[in-house]
Amino acid sequence: MIEYDLIVIGSGSGMNYVSAMLDANPEMKVALIDKDEPGGICLTRGCIPSKMLLYPAELVRDIAKAGNFGIKASIESIDFKAVMDRMRSTISADIEGIKHGYTHIPRLDFYNEAAEFVSPYTMKAGEETITAKMIFLCTGSKPAIPPVKGLDDVDYLTSDDVLELTELPESLAIIGGGYIAAEYGHFFSSMGSKVTIIGRNARIIPEGEPEISVLAKKMMSEYMDILTNCEVVEVKGSSEGNVVVAKDRKTGEEKEVMASSILVATGRSPNTDILKPELGVINTDKHGWIKVNEHLETSQPNVWAFGDANGKYLFKHVANHESTVVYYNAALKKKAKVDYHAVPYAVFSYPEIAGVGMTERQAIEEYGEENIVMGFYRFQDTAKGMAMSLTDEFVKIILANDSQRILGAHIIGPQASVLIHQIIPLMYTEKQDATPIMYAMDIHPSLSEVIKRAFYSRMPVNEYHMIMQAYGLEEAE
Repeated sequence: MIEYDLIVIGSGSGMNYVSAMLDANPEMKVALIDKDEPGGICLTRGCIPSKMLLYPAELVRDIAKAGNFGIKASIESIDFKAVMDRMRSTISADIEGIKHGYTHIPRLDFYNEAAEFVSPYTMKAGEETITAKMIFLCTGSKPAIPPVKGLDDVDYLTSDDVLELTELPESLAIIGGGYIAAEYGHFFSSMGSKVTIIGRNARIIPEGEPEISVLAKKMMSEYMDILTNCEVVEVKGSSEGNVVVAKDRKTGEEKEVMASSILVATGRSPNTDILKPELGVINTDKHGWIKVNEHLETSQPNVWAFGDANGKYLFKHVANHESTVVYYNAALKKKAKVDYHAVPYAVFSYPEIAGVGMTERQAIEEYGEENIVMGFYRFQDTAKGMAMSLTDEFVKIILANDSQRILGAHIIGPQASVLIHQIIPLMYTEKQDATPIMYAMDIHPSLSEVIKRAFYSRMPVNEYHMIMQAYGLEEAE
């Protein structure tokens, strides 16, 4: 058995502070275990490769809109393989660089193997048995596969292996209606595939605000078909491709979607079945995510779980935040608490969607409808939005009624992922005060003006929903 001071399982955010810990303690020995290519899910098959595909997709959409401005432009051809090869070569170079680094860090042993507990604080990595008094569990997640009749009998794609494609599917049925479905629906339809999204929820991107979902479906339906509130009940092969049978959850009506390829995008599931946490006396919830306290410590002292492993928020930026909390607690012996009050997100669809903090429903449940106010402004009502010929895209702000405290913000429109950053830092100040946005100068004309105007255009909740109804964005009963 080999003894270490620290075992890290997973080479993503789990490695953020390991170099600092090694530098601080010249006697420290670390074992890094990762069954996959090093770099974590974000680099190898998540955020970074997908965004490298989505930027070319955005260019295609922008070129298609050039005619609105008197510019005659057309796309001669799209080299799908070249788009994919650019992504793969860039990611491969980064992976090789990380692998080289991990194999040359003094006092760090890299095991490119699956890890599993054999007893508390003791693990097996390949053929080696290793132990440490401190363990970081950063095991990531994997695509969730629904129990659909016939799905195992056909070749289907997930967000992992879709990155290996070399030929563009003529048509693509995407099972699922969340972030991954929206982004890959945008990508493949812009490349030339006929895309159909089949979501079981009543709304596409159900995690977002209802009115944003309504507008997203309206705008995305211009370049792909979107079926909501439909449960996929069967998948079967045919001489013409794959048939996806979906049942309307409200009417019971069955619909058939024919597609040459299927992408399963129904969320993520934990990797703890490989880890065997029960042998390490590590508690998990009913879904398999590792349970942690507010300090991100598991049921075993000095064993920490962060990133996708704990199932809280499956975003790289959350994993990075959690890694800082664990560093303070594990290495510096602090009692730092994880803070999820203003978790931002972005969906790189077309249009982009972004948000931070509470939804309207959460704010009403916690504060009461009479104690919050809504801010609202459309992009098209700014000078820059008018110049860009924008239509219904908008910003929604949720504020405490008795102060300038920002509770949440939600955006659908161009550069939403950038604009939301005007708001995020203020939500991490002591008072979470909107005053700096409201009284600072904005460049005119710029898209950022839509944020300030949303803060100034405050109204009661019922008045806000009257406006949503007038604009046709109120969710149907």
